[in-house]
Amino acid sequence: MPDSYEPYEVYAVRYAERDAMHNDHILNSDPHNGPSPMDYFVWAIVGNGRTIVVDIGFEEKEATARGRTLLRRPAEGLKAIGIDSREVEDVVVTHLHYDHAGTVSDFPKAKFYLQEREMQFATGKHMSHKVFNVAYALDYVFDMIRNVYDNRVVFVDGTKEIAPGVTLHHVGGHTDGLQVVRVPTKRGWIVLASDASHYYMNMQTENPFPLVYSVGDMVQGYATMADLADSPRHIVPGHDPLVMQEYPAPTPESEGIVVRLDVPPKDL
Repeated sequence: MPDSYEPYEVYAVRYAERDAMHNDHILNSDPHNGPSPMDYFVWAIVGNGRTIVVDIGFEEKEATARGRTLLRRPAEGLKAIGIDSREVEDVVVTHLHYDHAGTVSDFPKAKFYLQEREMQFATGKHMSHKVFNVAYALDYVFDMIRNVYDNRVVFVDGTKEIAPGVTLHHVGGHTDGLQVVRVPTKRGWIVLASDASHYYMNMQTENPFPLVYSVGDMVQGYATMADLADSPRHIVPGHDPLVMQEYPAPTPESEGIVVRLDVPPKDL
């Protein structure tokens, strides 16, 4: 494990899904197009007396509006590993897209760690264009602005350590203010990519997800994550159903809901 740090447990909690096609997930189309579903996750980092939740998903109204299948509220999924969202004090918001920032009310005690560039992007001139604003939900952005006025947002400028060994890193690409999370675990340094790479294939083929602010920054983000993680298998993509197949559930009761990321993937 990484020197000088006590290891954390890290979990992926699946809360929603949707049907899609392979070419929905890559910028340069593939002639072998076919069904390719998408999973939606939030993540939890537990250890050293801390519980840090990474992203907070969306709720029923937004799921219905966008044709997504909500399996459970993220807070309900967190209960499967003994986390009460009402008591969580630290939440990382990787970016403000609807599927990462939408259940603020379930985390009444939390401070929200957000890149300052993401707030500027989500409320600035680019939001006058549908190609950028389509993935934002106004109500969710308003919720985060209210948190600013309530002194509940911790703005990050680039890189920040938020707990011993747990660091946030701006990468941009998908949005201008997207950040990833690096965590020391007993299997080494892992990186929660969120939407810096939706699927393993985006990184492996350097074929970015089509909803992108800067292709150059997104591709550079793959290199940044490779530098931060101990290996490519230590980078966890943000929406790939393979995550649920490759990692074990922490308990039989949480099968299909939660997997543990601080242990080696099943095929290693």
